[in-house]
Amino acid sequence: MSRTDTTSSRRGIYARRATAIGGLATLVGTLVMSGPSAHAAPPAPPSAGTARTYLAQLTVKSEGSSSGYSRDKFPHWSTQSGSCNTREVVLKRDGKNVETNSSCAAVKGTWFSPYDGATWRAASDVDIDHVVPLSEAWKSGASSWTNSRREGFANDLTRSQLIAVTDNVNQAKGDKDPGKWLPPTKSYHCTYARMWVSVKHYYKLSVDSAEKSALSRILNGC
Repeated sequence: MSRTDTTSSRRGIYARRATAIGGLATLVGTLVMSGPSAHAAPPAPPSAGTARTYLAQLTVKSEGSSSGYSRDKFPHWSTQSGSCNTREVVLKRDGKNVETNSSCAAVKGTWFSPYDGATWRAASDVDIDHVVPLSEAWKSGASSWTNSRREGFANDLTRSQLIAVTDNVNQAKGDKDPGKWLPPTKSYHCTYARMWVSVKHYYKLSVDSAEKSALSRILNGC
């Protein structure tokens, strides 16, 4: 074999090695990108200090009447993109390894509920909780809003207003404020109070005295 042939042979070996290494790197990158994702969460609420400031700025008044209230006055779940509505977007956001069908319904995945620490493998076991319930919003200022603004509130993905949780825990909460109900998991109380206050502050909703006392106690202990 001539020197030229030897050099060409070596170049061919190096080229094949480089191709193989490049292919391996691409494969590893693909596995990393498509690997299991961590459970997500709603947009982060403000710090406890900021929440305390927000709480001090809220109007304190007795809860209004529920007269005239209807969930229909808070249109949900609105279409967000294609065939996906707000509930389906939150299920995918808050779940892990969520798979959806052609209608955007979640058919596979796991959901961790921070309210009670339970993990579920069927979307039917999960509710999307309005942190500040629709009825609570109605009684603290939303009764005077337009239907369009109430729809924005009921489908708010920008603030920490929507979260996937265990269905029966959400049903036990109902429309209760933090003076009457808190998540079973005590370690989540600080986060929950920050979420609640940030939503009420943004939408300029009022708080009653017992509600404010409960929120103050929680935030002061954060």
